[in-house]
Amino acid sequence: MNDPLKHKINPMVDCVFKAILGSVLRPHLLKHFLNGILKPKSPIVKVVILNPYNEKEYKKDKLTIVDIKATDEHDNVYQIEVQLKVYPYIPVRMLHTWSDVFTKQADEGDSFYKHKPVIAIWLLGDTLFRDTPVYHHHFQAADLANGRVLSDHMSIHTLELKKWQLQEGQVLSAEDQWLYFFSEGKHWTELPAALDTEEMRQAMAVLKQFSEKQRDYDLYQARQKAIRDEASKQELIQLAELEALEAKRELAQTNVVLEEKKVALEEKSVALEETNVALEEKSVALEETNVALEEKSVALEETNVALEEKNVALEQKDEQLKASQAQAEQLKQEMEALKRLLGKDNSEPDA
Repeated sequence: MNDPLKHKINPMVDCVFKAILGSVLRPHLLKHFLNGILKPKSPIVKVVILNPYNEKEYKKDKLTIVDIKATDEHDNVYQIEVQLKVYPYIPVRMLHTWSDVFTKQADEGDSFYKHKPVIAIWLLGDTLFRDTPVYHHHFQAADLANGRVLSDHMSIHTLELKKWQLQEGQVLSAEDQWLYFFSEGKHWTELPAALDTEEMRQAMAVLKQFSEKQRDYDLYQARQKAIRDEASKQELIQLAELEALEAKRELAQTNVVLEEKKVALEEKSVALEETNVALEEKSVALEETNVALEEKSVALEETNVALEEKNVALEQKDEQLKASQAQAEQLKQEMEALKRLLGKDNSEPDA
């Protein structure tokens, strides 16, 4: 065990991870891991691995996602998964796999009391929550506003290895030991002195097994290739989804612009229609004004005719008046002549 590893081995590769914590030969490592990560009030005394490590499960399907399932002395169920790359769908997958394990505890018609707590632990080789330095999150079904937990049957832990940092002079807890091992073990050929404990030596022995035994090393390389291929596939899918999302966003923006233009055109059309109506009303009003002016013109013409007739009548009366005045003047002259004549006759003496 003191000899350096021939090949560096990443303990986060699923077959290695499960060989460390999911082997029936080393259930005490899983128990040590669970007690270190969960820190239960009463330490877990016994674990039973429900799906122990078997290299054949990795050879059948290179893309199989293999987890570790176990129970303790109280029949609590544990689900441990490792994820090197974090994708946007991971939180939903966590809920899905947890619910799958939880619902399979009882058959249809069984009492709900048969359900035991299911505790899921996810070791993440990438960052899930980028807005916080906290590396260990514990999720439950809870009322956040009132701080009330619905049930202890649901429990999901996330461990973001990139956020865990070894501090100088740090005394490593059991949790720190495992996080140190899984985050940095891929760089080691020997176990660091800070991890010189029985559990870490046994975990390092598994790395040595995959490093030294050709069959195990071939399996390790095959799993690494499968993981890389799957990561590339997921990145292409994610890129395609992002491009589709961007195209959808651009289409939505285009639709918004088109809708705004449509609304503007409709508003212009309405305004134009209102303008046409106003012009039509003005045209009608102008026509009515013209008719009124025409009627006034006719009335004025009739008035002029009437005035003309009155003027003619007045002229006739004036002529008649002048004639009457002339007659009166003549009559006056005749009267004066008659008076003179009569006066003359009276002044002559009798013969």
